[in-house]
Parts: sequence; structure tokens; C-alpha cells
Amino acid sequence: MMAGRFISLEGGEGVGKSTQLDALAKALEGRGLEVKVTREPGGSAGAEAIRKLLLEGEEKRWSPRAEALLFAAARADHIEKTIKPALANGTWVLSDRFLDSSLAYQGEAGGLGIEAVRDLHRFGSLDFLPDRTLVLQLPVGEGGLRAKHRDGDEGDRIGSRPPAYHASVDKGFATMAEKEPQRVKLIDASGSAETVTARLLYALGDLLP
Repeated sequence: MMAGRFISLEGGEGVGKSTQLDALAKALEGRGLEVKVTREPGGSAGAEAIRKLLLEGEEKRWSPRAEALLFAAARADHIEKTIKPALANGTWVLSDRFLDSSLAYQGEAGGLGIEAVRDLHRFGSLDFLPDRTLVLQLPVGEGGLRAKHRDGDEGDRIGSRPPAYHASVDKGFATMAEKEPQRVKLIDASGSAETVTARLLYALGDLLP
């Protein structure tokens, strides 16, 4: 049995990840692949418990370092309990966010430094990485407007942070794409949903059977 592939879908707030995750899963299943959709933080019982700690409560509930440690702990459980077993069974795993979100949000925007957060991942998850990371991007400000329209004024702890924070998040994703161009691909998220899905599939072309 061939091992599965692990694909993460990334991006800032309001870029359409949920829509595209569903569309991409259906497209891959249409090609005869078995697909498992998961998310971060979450994706396993332990990680889902940590998700509540991370996304609920007041803005200053956790320091940036504590927040990064919680994400790293959730990810380690997610990989061990969900992702690796599915890959071993030949399943393609699609994750709504993974390591690169921590690098962009806590590392770049949170001021901890990308390499410091990557070191947590090296320790907690032995630097386990996706086969491909697809980062959805929109023009500056458009994603935030979409997210505000979707969520109103009450987002989660992280999504409701100010525009300058989210601009730094976008910068972090761009940095990862520059450092690891084979793994991290920036995808234009403008246009119709069908057009964006086609761009995602094109970016996976070399991995598809």
C-alpha cells in the first residue's frame, strides 16, 4: 500500500480556507483517493481540548510563549493520534492549518521569532512537515473584511486581533514560501471558488498519482 500524502491549507483570516478545504477534498476523492479532513488546533481528542483553551476567553489569557507551547502540544498529539496513522493507511490528509500558522501567527506576528517556534516543533513533533503547504492569499485588507462579514464583531481570540497583527501574519507566510519554495506555495484566493480550487489542484500536480 502506498503511503498517503499530507497537505496543509493555510492563510490569514477570511481567505476561504473552509470552502476550499471541502472543495479540494471532493476533488481528490473524485480522483479515487481516500481523504481525511482535519484541523488545527484540534484533530484529536487531546488537541481538541487544547483548542478550547486557545480560542476561548479574553485576549490576554495566554502570553505569546504560553500560546506557542499550547499549539505545539496540540500538534504533537494531532500528528501521533490522527495524521500519521491515516498516512500509513494510504489516506490523503488535508489539514485546515498546521505548523506554518504557528510560525506566522506566534512566530512572526507574535514576536517570538519564526525559528524559536520552529524549535518547539522540532522537539514536540520531530519536525514532521506536510508534503505540500498551500497558502491562500488575498489583497491587503480584503480577507479581514470577509472575516468581519462572516463573524461580525465577535471573532475568536486570535481572529479578532487588529489589522497590523494580521498584516504581520501575511508577512510570515510569505517568508515561509521564500524559505521553502518546494513545500510552501502561495495561492491567489481571488476569483470564483471553482477557479481557486483549480489553482490548488495545479499546485498539487506533481504529487497526484
